[in-house]
Amino acid sequence: VQLQASGGGLVQAGDSLRLSCAASGRTLTNYHVGWFRQAPGKEREFVARIHRSNGATSYADSVKGRFAISRSNIKNTVWLQMNNLKPEDTAVYYCAATTVAGYVTEMKYYYGWGQGTQVTVSS
Repeated sequence: VQLQASGGGLVQAGDSLRLSCAASGRTLTNYHVGWFRQAPGKEREFVARIHRSNGATSYADSVKGRFAISRSNIKNTVWLQMNNLKPEDTAVYYCAATTVAGYVTEMKYYYGWGQGTQVTVSS
């Protein structure tokens, strides 16, 4: 499966943005999907994850209460709603898939990385 993130942009601190993750080639039904981000000069880090069928979600502590991940298997799409954005949220955001169950945050378990989408939050 190949995933592609979109919806990034330039916003001000406190604004909201919704990212989309679309799949090509295969249905997302069989995959858990994660969002990751990579800021300039930093390693890519886990942001959020959603179960393939029961909707269970998990988040990095830095985004809990501000970000929400959701999905529609009918639309073959996963979203990341980002509220109350902060300058430290500035990064390229990526989505990827995994079949590994549980709270999996390591990149090595995910695949189908596409080009990310840039999110820039100005202060």
